[in-house]
Amino acid sequence: MLIDTARIVVRGGAGGNGCLSFRREKFVPKGGPNGGDGGDGGSVIFEAAEGSYTLLDFHYRRHYRAESGQHGGGSDKRGRNGEDVVLRVPVGTVIRDHETGDVLADLDAPGARQVVGKGGRGGRGNARFTTSTDRAPRRVEQGQSGEERTVDLELKLMADVGIVGAPNAGKSTLLTKVSAARPRVADFPFTTLSPVLGLVQLGVGRSFVMADLPGLIEGAHEGKGLGHRFLKHTERTGALLVLLDAADDPEAAYRTLMDELTRYGQGLSEKPRIVALNKMDLVTEVGPTPTFGGEQVFRVSALRGEGLKELLEAVWQMFEEHR
Repeated sequence: MLIDTARIVVRGGAGGNGCLSFRREKFVPKGGPNGGDGGDGGSVIFEAAEGSYTLLDFHYRRHYRAESGQHGGGSDKRGRNGEDVVLRVPVGTVIRDHETGDVLADLDAPGARQVVGKGGRGGRGNARFTTSTDRAPRRVEQGQSGEERTVDLELKLMADVGIVGAPNAGKSTLLTKVSAARPRVADFPFTTLSPVLGLVQLGVGRSFVMADLPGLIEGAHEGKGLGHRFLKHTERTGALLVLLDAADDPEAAYRTLMDELTRYGQGLSEKPRIVALNKMDLVTEVGPTPTFGGEQVFRVSALRGEGLKELLEAVWQMFEEHR
């Protein structure tokens, strides 16, 4: 199951304290200061990692703290820096400050990194405070505290093509037929409660990631049905495959879908798209193909696998043109 939101608390490690120390040797009774600096605290870093598709791990553990720096020592020994904590999240994860709602990072590329809980700086030892008028300073600095904040994580899937349509239009059945993904399939609305990704392979060097997205109903832009949980995942898809039930007023369904995409904004209604009339095996009288505003339209039966080869070739061409 895809978990696409999480709230966690992160805290950078504290810096180590500076050391108060003086050189003491057998024949140097009044040696100078030699207290070393404290080490810097480690930071909490988020990294976008390929092969990760869910925020589930952050539901089991909600607090993360980096290692603190070691205190300084005598003989000008500097404390060791604390180890960073690197949290690997799926590509497409948005990180927001929970208190302000500000976006701290949008990790939309593999390997992208962002420091969110910065470690505290280590304090200076007394050797750093020597001056011409104070040859034996007894002043040191305490290490700074690490940065602590509560952050909200939100995953927006990075799919090449998103399947959009009304509940029970056959999106899961289609993805099952054209990829190795196995979403739940049943004959009632809202079978798919979270996005499912599948790799569609048409040949050597010809493949793309397709997402089966939860069904879209009228009022989704206001949060009705699965609302924003569905629509946010279409923001990063390169192109859309609009799947309509050919046996249940597809023209009205198309108008509803496009209206919701337009009202939600984020450029969703402007994405390249292809229309597929599904469940043609249930249509007894086949009339003229609707135009749907000039979009490419294909007649298919996902259940029987009819017309899917031609549809996927057209989707591939669309994807290539707008990659």
